Amino acid sequence: MSGHSKWATIKHKKGALDAKRGKIFSKLSKELMVAAKAGGSNPDMNPTLRTVIQKAKSYNMPSDNIDRAVKKGAGEIEGVTFEEVTYEGFAAGGVALIVKGLTDNKNRAAAEIRHIFTKHGSSFAAQGAVSRGFQRKGQIIVEASVVAEDKLMDIVLNAGADDMNTYGDQYEILTDPNNFSAVTDALEKAGIKTASAEISMVPMTEVPVSDKNVASAVMRFVNDLEDNDDVQNVYTNMDVDEKIMAEIDQ
Repeated sequence: MSGHSKWATIKHKKGALDAKRGKIFSKLSKELMVAAKAGGSNPDMNPTLRTVIQKAKSYNMPSDNIDRAVKKGAGEIEGVTFEEVTYEGFAAGGVALIVKGLTDNKNRAAAEIRHIFTKHGSSFAAQGAVSRGFQRKGQIIVEASVVAEDKLMDIVLNAGADDMNTYGDQYEILTDPNNFSAVTDALEKAGIKTASAEISMVPMTEVPVSDKNVASAVMRFVNDLEDNDDVQNVYTNMDVDEKIMAEIDQ
């Protein structure tokens, strides 16, 4: 799940993905194929592909899987063609949702995702109604146990990061998408392992949620969306207390 780490779901996200690693590898393969098809199989000449490879590595995707997906996308071996889709809407409590997907059948994807929205008492919003409240940012998560805060801040800011925040036992590094590779390269050079690294949609303002029932409803909605094979990422602007998230996880 992708969202702003202030609402303390980074660990929830990683745990959920660990439980369904095959599914996340399938989603990452799609992203790799699309990036390779658009710009070629050489990551040195294709910055988008390079970014997705870095993301895949942050989730410990095997190199063989990465290479195979890249070759499929570049047409070096037979593969499926995927198209990008985006849906926007609102969940319980007025929480905004952006759903990003890759599909080989847009009509099927739209019908299935619309059904999930309807199931949760929502409907699609007009394109741009939600996304105008988000910014594309490189978002890198590093466990606090891996490196001292001052050292990490020095490395990432010198490499071109915009900001660094501390939430509990994790650091969140935000970058301009154009500087994302430089920052991840600097971390790799310094031997600092990332918990996740991706180009994300970060909300400019957040919707605070203090009601456990509302937070649970949003999480059920997001989980149902993420379980759909055509959905790559779900972004929200929910800001919920870590204690409430812990209760939901239980």
